[in-house]
Amino acid sequence: MLLPWQQGDWARLNTERDRLPNAWLFTGAAGIGKLEFAEHLAQSLLCERPQAGHRPCGECEACRWYLHGTHPDFRRLSPLGDEDEEGKEGAEGKKVSRKLPVIKIEAVREVIDFAHLSAHRAGRRIVLVEPAESLNPAAANALLKILEEPPAEVLFLLVAHAPQRLLPTIRSRCRQFPLTRPDQAQALAWLREQGVADAELELAHNGGAPLFDHDPALAKLRGQFVQGLAQPSFANVLQLAEAVDKQKLPLLLPIGWLMKWLHDLASLRLAGLLRYYPDQERALQQLSARADIAQLMACQQTLNQLAPFGQHTLNTRLQLEAVLMDYLKIFASGKAA
Repeated sequence: MLLPWQQGDWARLNTERDRLPNAWLFTGAAGIGKLEFAEHLAQSLLCERPQAGHRPCGECEACRWYLHGTHPDFRRLSPLGDEDEEGKEGAEGKKVSRKLPVIKIEAVREVIDFAHLSAHRAGRRIVLVEPAESLNPAAANALLKILEEPPAEVLFLLVAHAPQRLLPTIRSRCRQFPLTRPDQAQALAWLREQGVADAELELAHNGGAPLFDHDPALAKLRGQFVQGLAQPSFANVLQLAEAVDKQKLPLLLPIGWLMKWLHDLASLRLAGLLRYYPDQERALQQLSARADIAQLMACQQTLNQLAPFGQHTLNTRLQLEAVLMDYLKIFASGKAA
């Protein structure tokens, strides 16, 4: 599916149809539709009756196979969780999964075998890797080898939210294609078409990226988390860490909420601007007046260091308690620094 704000990107890509590389690397912020764009490209290349503008017809046998996930000339590399971490009991007795989402070398080896086979439809074979930064070191090195010596008629499509985390040699073997971020009007119009409640507020909470997970339970937990940040205390720190741990969420989620909160605190203090939490302006104003900027920056640095490991759910509670204790230090003096 091509999203409304991707028309220009699609036209730009079509100018390169006659000189396609062996590998594309689609980059841009999370939640702007990189995966949807790559999937649209894959389907268009496999389609047997492409329409105007190289759009897939959606009706031919190849399109039907692709849409049902059964096309023999297409493979997808996505993260899988460790089996030992699945099936734990979460809140309310529901089964949850403590997934460690990485792409492992075994999956890459299967794709390498696939890439050396003849195409089923006597055309191009396509491998989609998403998100590419989830390749573990062994898998990344294995993928690099086939990118260095790609078989004929095989196209790799890599999607990355954080391309700087990829091996530089992988980046150099791909043609990078940064995707356009929608402006606020485009994003809001699309969200309202999807029936998202409080679209403007939700868009702000997600940094202007409209393809966020519309999960009411997660939104409720985020709201509780933010309310706790608005009233910093030792008791609230323990309650917030416990609430996140009960849901078996990866550390990345609360880290992201806290990073956005700190961004707004600093931005409000230094420039009088809010980005992520406009509904919390009053609380942020009060806290920003008390904030020790040096401690705030130290807390931001700690969060940045944790972010690459944020998909893990092991020891989430302890790690979250530690960073929230650092958050309390921002207001320990009770006055601005």
